[in-house]
This record gives sequence, C-alpha cells and structure tokens, in this order.
Amino acid sequence: MLDDRPSNRRRGPGNARAGRRSRATGSDDPLTPDVAPGSPEDETGDPAQVARALCLRALTGAPKTRQQLADLLARRDVPDEAAEAVLDRFTDVGLIDDAAFSRAWVSSRQAGRGLARRALAAELRAKGVDPETAAEAVQVVDDDDEREAARRLVERRARGMGRLDRATATRRLIGMLARKGYNGGLAAAVVREALDEADLAGDADDVPEFDEDSALP
Repeated sequence: MLDDRPSNRRRGPGNARAGRRSRATGSDDPLTPDVAPGSPEDETGDPAQVARALCLRALTGAPKTRQQLADLLARRDVPDEAAEAVLDRFTDVGLIDDAAFSRAWVSSRQAGRGLARRALAAELRAKGVDPETAAEAVQVVDDDDEREAARRLVERRARGMGRLDRATATRRLIGMLARKGYNGGLAAAVVREALDEADLAGDADDVPEFDEDSALP
C-alpha cells in the first residue's frame, strides 16, 4: 500500500547546493551573461569576473572615468591584465566614455557652481581625463558664459558685504573668483563693475594682486 503522507526526509547538502546553483544561474547583464549578481567578494575564481562586478557596481551610482575605475580595481588587488581587459571591454560597449563624462561634468559644474574653464579642466584632469579630452569639453563654455557666471557669483556674494570697505570687499571677491578658476583681469573687471553699481565707498582702482595658480581648488 502506498503511503500518501509527505516525506519527512531532509534534503542533503548536495541538493541544497544544487538548488542554490540553479537559482543563481542566468543574468540580464550583456557583459557578464554567466555571472550572477551579488557582492564582488562572492566571486572566488576568475579575476575578470571580479573586475566586471566591481565596475558594474561602481557605475550603478554615477558615471566614472576609466582612471577612476582603474584605481578602484587596483585598490581591490585585481591583476593588471584582467583589469585592462575589462576596462577595454567596458570602453568598447560605451559603459566607459571619458568624453561624455567630461561634457556632463562641465555642464553641471559650470551651471551649478559657476566654475571657469580653468577650474573645470583641472577637476577633469584630477579625475584622470586626458588633457586633450578635458580641453575639448570645456570649450562649450565661451568668454561670455564665463563673464556672466562671474558676475552672478559676485553679485550674490556682494549682497552680504555692505558693511565692508571697498578694498576689503574687492580682495575677498577677487579671491573667490580666483578659486573658481577666473583669471585676474576678468575677475578685477567684474568686481569693479559690480561694486560700482553697488556704490561701495573707496578707491575703484585699489585692486589687489592674486596668485591665480595657488587659488585653484
């Protein structure tokens, strides 16, 4: 007579592992079709799989330059050969695009913080973008854009300087523009115009000298 009661036998560890393997197979990632998502530390074999997982996770939050990802892989002790192969592959499929990153960075930082071309290029180089790509990206900001951005910065900052004498206000405003990458001539002209309009008392020709290189972020 057959027993219809459910079996009380427990699955062995082999069956449990098989079940986990069957659930882990398959991925929607076109670059790693055979790699299950999860923590990069779960990858115990192929360094290229570790590199792919690390890069994909890093790119989920925000775009990254090739150098930023290379630095990440180096910190995680991924072998150079595997790292370069994965970075090349990501570049080929467009997941790494330093030119697009640079254009987006320039647009965001110029509009949001009023940075001049000089400061924008310096920031891009600090992120590992090559000088040629950085120079091309900042060309979307022309002289008129820089002057207008500088004027907005000065007008906004000058509102809180009503109690300062003109020389002190001039020094602080030019210093602020220098830290944002503006050259001394443009900074002095914009500050002079803004303070003339605000009618701050003092000598309009009393413009301090600033070391532009040391003022850059």
